[in-house]
Amino acid sequence: MPGQPPLSGAPLGGIPPIPGAAPVRRARRIVAAAVCLVLGTGLLGGAAAGSWLTGGSAGPDSRTAYTAARAIWHSVPVDTLFPPVIKGDGAGPGGADRVWTRIGVAPDGGCAGALDPLLLKVLAPVGCARLLRATYTDATHTSVTTVGLVFTEADSTAMGALRTRFGDESLGDRDDLMPRPYPVPGTPAAGFGDQQRASWTVRVLTDAPVVVYSVTGFADARTVTDPQPADRALAEGATDAPVESGLTHDAKGIADRVERVLRKTAAAETKKS
Repeated sequence: MPGQPPLSGAPLGGIPPIPGAAPVRRARRIVAAAVCLVLGTGLLGGAAAGSWLTGGSAGPDSRTAYTAARAIWHSVPVDTLFPPVIKGDGAGPGGADRVWTRIGVAPDGGCAGALDPLLLKVLAPVGCARLLRATYTDATHTSVTTVGLVFTEADSTAMGALRTRFGDESLGDRDDLMPRPYPVPGTPAAGFGDQQRASWTVRVLTDAPVVVYSVTGFADARTVTDPQPADRALAEGATDAPVESGLTHDAKGIADRVERVLRKTAAAETKKS
């Protein structure tokens, strides 16, 4: 039929096909296809290896960093994560220097009972592998602050999703999601309970499977009826009692420095892996 290609094996332009040519051409096509497949597989493998070497989100480097950071709670001395003395140069009201002294470290354990049930529910998607806590007081022994590190069971994707939720829903500003303090008997924090909480901060990290938090109150165990989230209060220039007294500065300042130590330690531990 005019316009149609000739049938396989039919004479082309009046020239009869060479005997055995078709099988040879098929063999060559099979060999070429096999070579392409091998090369393609090699290229794909090289691309995957390249993503691992550059720290792609799903590569071994990412898993190594998270694995190393998650193991910090039992592989790093407590004095590293929670220094006996924390210096807060310019961290106080008006840029004043602050110094906080550690007065107690809680035994490591789970999150149940140590965190408010509603906060536990919010953190449930990332799990709680271990919780470390320590309580500090300022140089005048008028304020007390508990800082905590929640080591989660999550990967970077889950931590990123939780951080996004905290931001989108302003969960860090809700006083019904405040962390609980760790009172230390026989110290200025002996009366530091839920009713004494005055300011707090909760940070979800994405470069490590950790949630960092702190919560601050007065050392005289006074009840606080209007607690203020530290990050928001300081950013907006609030003048509430927790801000004026420096409690919001303590909550933010201690969390900032403990978080900094954690990141530095995690980076060092990752290099060892």
